[in-house]
Amino acid sequence: MTLSLNEADRHISRIRKVVEQGLDDDTVSRSWSRCINDYGLDPRHPRIPAMLTQGELQQRREQNRPLIDSARMEMSTLFQQLADPELAVVLVDMQGAVLHMVAAPALKSELAPLGLRPGAIWSEREAGTNGMGTCLAAAEPVAIQQRDHFFTSYASLTCSAVPVLDQRGEFAAVLDVTSRSTLLQQHSLVLIGTTSRMIENRLLDASYEDAFPIHFHSRPESIYTAHEGKLMVSADGAILAANTSAVFQLGFATQAELRTRRVEDVFQSSLDDILQRTVRSSFHPVPIYRANASSRFFAVAQQPRATVNGVQTPTRRFHPAAVPAQATDQPDAAGWRIEFGDPKVSEQFALAQRVVSRGVPLLLRGETGVGKEVFAQSLHRRGPRATGPFVAVNCASLPENLIESELFGYRAGAFTGAQRQGRRGLVLQADKGTLFLDEIGDMPLLLQARLLRVLDERKITPLGTETAIDVDVHLISASHRNLADLVQAGHFREDLYYRLNGVEVTLPAVRHREDRAALIEHILNEEAGESVRLDADAQAALMRFSWPGNLRQMRHVLRTLAVLRDDKPIGMQQLPAVIRQEAAAMSPGVFGEASDLSAYRPLGMSMGSGMSMHDDPPAPLHVAEDDARAFRHTLNPIQANEREVLLRLLTTHRWNISYVAKTLDISRNTLYRKLHRLDIPLSSNETGERR
Repeated sequence: MTLSLNEADRHISRIRKVVEQGLDDDTVSRSWSRCINDYGLDPRHPRIPAMLTQGELQQRREQNRPLIDSARMEMSTLFQQLADPELAVVLVDMQGAVLHMVAAPALKSELAPLGLRPGAIWSEREAGTNGMGTCLAAAEPVAIQQRDHFFTSYASLTCSAVPVLDQRGEFAAVLDVTSRSTLLQQHSLVLIGTTSRMIENRLLDASYEDAFPIHFHSRPESIYTAHEGKLMVSADGAILAANTSAVFQLGFATQAELRTRRVEDVFQSSLDDILQRTVRSSFHPVPIYRANASSRFFAVAQQPRATVNGVQTPTRRFHPAAVPAQATDQPDAAGWRIEFGDPKVSEQFALAQRVVSRGVPLLLRGETGVGKEVFAQSLHRRGPRATGPFVAVNCASLPENLIESELFGYRAGAFTGAQRQGRRGLVLQADKGTLFLDEIGDMPLLLQARLLRVLDERKITPLGTETAIDVDVHLISASHRNLADLVQAGHFREDLYYRLNGVEVTLPAVRHREDRAALIEHILNEEAGESVRLDADAQAALMRFSWPGNLRQMRHVLRTLAVLRDDKPIGMQQLPAVIRQEAAAMSPGVFGEASDLSAYRPLGMSMGSGMSMHDDPPAPLHVAEDDARAFRHTLNPIQANEREVLLRLLTTHRWNISYVAKTLDISRNTLYRKLHRLDIPLSSNETGERR
């Protein structure tokens, strides 16, 4: 949009009137005032932003290398999410210099004459009011729409910009989306803000490779998302750094204040305790509590990134070997036991052990949550490769554009955003051990072909290199889907299916297991750390419940009961409403009529399945209609339709993630990715952050 001469005159007059008469006190008006009074700019004389020389730009990029490396992938993802060829995603440093830019080639060539290209300086002093420069000056998210710009030459652009914080919580850069659309305004700040938080998390990883990351949130499903709290901790438990969400969730004013504390100062647990419990839970979130408070979080602690990448770290003091590897004739350690008397499970495990001992590939089938990874881990710990690594890969949780590099690794500089030292792939990390590919049915077809070649040749070729490396792994794969049906439908390679399916083992759902009583007792006592009693009615209700989320749901429910117990046996009134309702429907004479369930008032707790258990199933949480309409403008028609279908399904199933995933025949991780991509919030906290 080019302003006519009259429109340009009116725009200039408006700026002067607002500044001279002080008519408004908003972000744009204050910026106009700075442009005239502080920088001596004249709206009648537009100018192109100053440019750095190639040498100066290269020097700036080297100074900001960790920032750029952390931002590249997230900027590309944001560009794909917005799916608009008429926009550019831009990263500028604290002086306003454009360090990196993602845009369609045609748009890049059209924006270059306006000065929007790498090396241009878009501070307010150079370019007047604009998204990048005004965000730098205001130190807060801003949306600058077309005629908000100081110079009329930029009136065709709409900009949304947010600050990017570095690993110490300090303002380090600005992330901006510039478009020729009038629709990208305040609502686009939500997606840009999410991307900024992901860059912040990547910077933490890159800056503290020798530290132990602790991921936490009050909702377990928010771990590994942009909303998680993240602490980087030294081997002796000192907090070295934290992201913005961690500072907020723990109630500190600044990151600097949090950096003076230790893990024991903020949680009722030590670093070693969280690490060991994380390993025992197969890296599912474990409950922890705020120090000197009753606030509960869920957490996952990990080994230092340098250690995971194969670099030995002198500060490392906790090793996975602290949870001893089991010999073939020894029982599983706590957290890995899978046999409790059910003949079907015992039979399948004995069969699987014979298969593993002979090096035959194993395919595990079973509903989501039945314990396929724990089953595989137990086989590994009792098998001939127990001293080697066990590497679990969830094919549904890896972004499609990262699966190949994560599985097969890459050399330094293999692609934009690659780590400078390169990376060993997960397959190579499993050398001389066991590779567990969970949700193998969700692996893209192109990757299936490459995996088949690796399995046949026992060699791997990292991205960006022509050198093949020998690899020796025993493969266990798993899926809740019927791979034979996927083969028939053309969604899974037939040759790979026969290569994976040396022997197929089916794990029964919890509702079909004969050892439910022993399972409940074992998990409850394990979570409580001592013997816990259930009264007869509560035990009968837990035994009769259908457990649609299987062992994963059972563990989350029993974990909460263990936390909320008192000295008395756990009774019906403490069970989640969904369990009491099902029990009442099945045995009204014992548990009371279903219509009288209001007499029971359960304690609030989480199933870990996307559904909170209050007195009644929760009403669905929707994005405000105005926000929803605004967001839909950024979706193409197919995405908008997919979003509406998902919202209807979520409403139908009372926002129970497990039920919706089962209805769609996809994994919960795949469903979470879809919800995140389509900006469908799952909690009131997330809804609040999006507005």
